[in-house]
Amino acid sequence: MSHIALITLVVRDYDEAISFYTRALGFDLVEDADRGGGSRWVVVRPRGAGAGTGLLLARAAGEAQERSVGAQTGGRVGFFLHTEDFTGDRERMLAAGVRFLEEPRHEPYGTVAVFEDLYGNRWDLLQPA
Repeated sequence: MSHIALITLVVRDYDEAISFYTRALGFDLVEDADRGGGSRWVVVRPRGAGAGTGLLLARAAGEAQERSVGAQTGGRVGFFLHTEDFTGDRERMLAAGVRFLEEPRHEPYGTVAVFEDLYGNRWDLLQPA
């Protein structure tokens, strides 16, 4: 069976992105390999996700990519982080400085709140119903 393994997220700086995703969101750093010339292969994945989909953190190269940092989905929610403990994860994220754009709401599909990553990309924190 096929599956999506990685989604590229363009970032300003590898180390600040690694810090945010591992500390604020609790992701695991799966790989950080030097590719020469200042380029690195950096993969993070939600803790406990096993071999599920991860993020390839790619440092912006050039002006066009730099302009896309934080706006890769045109201001829409582009990333969806599922949780089994919405309240606990939201509290941990708030304590780590994550900015939520709304209060939690209860929808037919689950409990959800939109937050921003360190660059302004919008995410849903979602506990499915």
